[in-house]
Amino acid sequence: MNIEQLRAFCLSKPGVEESLPFGPDTLVFKVNAKIFLLTGLDSYPLQFNVKCDPDQALELREEYPGTILPGYHMNKKHWNTVIVNGSLSTQQLQEFINDSYTLIKKKK
Repeated sequence: MNIEQLRAFCLSKPGVEESLPFGPDTLVFKVNAKIFLLTGLDSYPLQFNVKCDPDQALELREEYPGTILPGYHMNKKHWNTVIVNGSLSTQQLQEFINDSYTLIKKKK
């Protein structure tokens, strides 16, 4: 997955808006005016932050050390940073994004 694919996948979801509220280098995707994904536009490899169930967040970090980390500049209990380094499939990456979107969409 590259940044263009990530952007297209996020924008394909109902009610999603994108913005650059933290400056020109951080792309943010929101649903219901709440962030569900952030990504740095200048990071290589691509990495993004997604919201996650706290128990699942810990499990994923243990299962994928070096690839799934506590959320950078986020509440580490609820957010993970996912590094797109080839060790996760596009399907897995999309599942993490879907989970984050669903968690945020539920909160109105």
